[in-house]
Amino acid sequence: MIKREKYLKKIRGFYDQDLIKVITGIRRSGKSTLLRQIIDELQESGISKERIIYINFEDIDMSFIKNDKDLNQYIKKQILTNERYYLFFDEVQNIVDWERAVNSFKATKNVSIFITGSNSNLLSGELATLIAGRYVSFKIQPFSFKEICELKKLKDKDEIEKAFEDYMKWGGMPQRFYFKNELEIKNYLMDLYDSIVVKDIISRYKVKDVELLNKILEYLMSTPAQQFSVTNIVNYLKNEKRNCSNETLYNYLSYIINSFIMSKAKRYDIKGKKILSTNDKYYLTDLGLGQVKSSSKTKGKGSILENIVYNELINRGYDVVVGKTDVAEIDFIATYFEEKIYVQVAYILADDSVVDREFGAFKNIEDNYPKYVITMDKFDFSQDGIIHKNVIDWLLEE
Repeated sequence: MIKREKYLKKIRGFYDQDLIKVITGIRRSGKSTLLRQIIDELQESGISKERIIYINFEDIDMSFIKNDKDLNQYIKKQILTNERYYLFFDEVQNIVDWERAVNSFKATKNVSIFITGSNSNLLSGELATLIAGRYVSFKIQPFSFKEICELKKLKDKDEIEKAFEDYMKWGGMPQRFYFKNELEIKNYLMDLYDSIVVKDIISRYKVKDVELLNKILEYLMSTPAQQFSVTNIVNYLKNEKRNCSNETLYNYLSYIINSFIMSKAKRYDIKGKKILSTNDKYYLTDLGLGQVKSSSKTKGKGSILENIVYNELINRGYDVVVGKTDVAEIDFIATYFEEKIYVQVAYILADDSVVDREFGAFKNIEDNYPKYVITMDKFDFSQDGIIHKNVIDWLLEE
């Protein structure tokens, strides 16, 4: 497995700081592997194994730790000197009132604490106020396409293009690269989907109508990168002979987002400079999960490409919204501190009308921030200060 340097370089500066290091991300996206890589670096720097305590709370051997008191008792027995200890708590959300124990360790022990979790609400509950302002967070994504090329040591252009076709279909979940054929990959991703739904949604939120939850997920996975409409999904459910109140629908949507299985991009009115309350877009965190669970086998390649670009922008640290002007939609407005870029995505610029549509979407934007059109085309269509990029070239950029 490759060293996930882009995350490690963000975290290294905090190894010996008192701030709690919180690492979140979809189940099996590589959080545990990242912790092991941090542990390896600490040991290489001279930290002894005895001062590194790692607990995976999904390990049955650790099932005797059920709450903050159990965790406190266990750790107190492991800390034998006044030297700094390094505590690694993997999938900490499985422990009741874990925040109390973590806060106590930080206040009373000479420790550096790292925790992971598979839920975006990890630090939003009542108890999380105990560590508010005392942590720094990092979100881990499945492998980017660049990481896949690094993993496979790809240099040949034809091999890279073949790998991209595979990425569009099966995504970048790290463990799926252990499998040699599509049937094994599909079975693995089906198991992962079930694990996320059961552990991170149904069990966590006490969901009673599992069939309804799965119908909503299937709908979203069949229509990634499309504007979300309550009316459309309610009509879809009616066709499936299911009724759903708006309250239940929005609750289930929040559970889905919190599990990291999908992400939501809000719409932004560029002229009015405000976030809009309707027609958000939903994107798959990993396209492989959509491949095995979508009820549609005919998702457009343009939508898949848009999903890939969205995930890559998130990977690069941007905050991403969908833009709206008086005359057009802008696929993405991506900001990183003072930096801003506008991005349009299309599968190919098939004719002049498509070129006019994609490049013309920027016509009413009056600022001078960079504007990109990203497609599968190999010919450069850059014009009028708007930069055209081939998607593979763009994904492999430094």
